Amino acid sequence: MSARLLYVMDPMCSWCWGFAPVAEALIEQAHAAGVEVHLVMGGLRTGSVALDPSTRRYILEHWQAVSDATGQAFAFEGALPEGFIYDTEPACRAVVAARNLDPSCAWPLVKLIQHAFYVQGRDVTRAPVLVELAEAAGLPRNEFAAAFDSAEQQMTTAADFTWVQDLGIAGFPTLLAERNGQLALLTNGYQPLSELAPLLGRWLERAAYA
Repeated sequence: MSARLLYVMDPMCSWCWGFAPVAEALIEQAHAAGVEVHLVMGGLRTGSVALDPSTRRYILEHWQAVSDATGQAFAFEGALPEGFIYDTEPACRAVVAARNLDPSCAWPLVKLIQHAFYVQGRDVTRAPVLVELAEAAGLPRNEFAAAFDSAEQQMTTAADFTWVQDLGIAGFPTLLAERNGQLALLTNGYQPLSELAPLLGRWLERAAYA
């Protein structure tokens, strides 16, 4: 019997930042039951178009709604400066590179990217920032930098995006429980821990005896 939890997310997705404390608790719950957690990158926004003022206003209103609903901190002042290109591919690729180099560093890197972007207002689309954060997550700087720039990691990241699209997953965070190749949806979108912990607990219990 093989079982794992699939967390489909994007480090630059505001609802995923709002969901971060819930995700942390669920990951610990799965690990305590001996079930691995696999991060799948969603590719929320990709491309090289700078934000226009109306899109910036819309995104910041969205951030405010996430903050109100979840209590997570956001640095609104100076956020998304003029000319900012909201391309989540580099951050996603950083997590994919971490996942391939040392899976235990992938979730710590996600948390560092989220905090850097939403709380510190740093530009996590830039490779030097991502390399610095990856090193802080415990990855060798030069090894990570080489992997991040490689065509292999670009292809693996694109494969994550395609897998998510092929499943028809349109929103993040999404949590899937996989047992013997069969997927079960735990949540598509934010839900509080009080709702999801019992749901995951029941699935883990069934998985243990399957």
